[in-house]
Amino acid sequence: MAALVAALVAAGVYGGIAGAIEREIGWVAIGVGFLVGFAAGKVGGPSPLLPVAGAVLSLGAVYLGQLVGIAVIIAKELDVSATDIFFNNFGLLNEAWGESKDLMTFVFFAFAAFASFAGAKKAAE
Repeated sequence: MAALVAALVAAGVYGGIAGAIEREIGWVAIGVGFLVGFAAGKVGGPSPLLPVAGAVLSLGAVYLGQLVGIAVIIAKELDVSATDIFFNNFGLLNEAWGESKDLMTFVFFAFAAFASFAGAKKAAE
């Protein structure tokens, strides 16, 4: 549960930063992953499933963060609320993500999952 909350908060922060500067930053994705994994490991202890669960949650957090970032960029362009874009046009937002993804998108996913796995292991020590 702590990792899920950390994932949602980190996704919002990641998306806000990406939207504000209109680009993705790899080290922020690493921070998202580490935060999620650290929360999982700190609260859950040394369970061998937690690093894997944290990695999966961090992938979701980075994905949601990228969607939030796109919503913020579109909202600035159209002078509307980013929450309206995110919740009322989620399908279109997902299509925009699909069209904008590239190799670096998946590199950020990999960084986040690795950092989450390592963070969970570190916190459980």
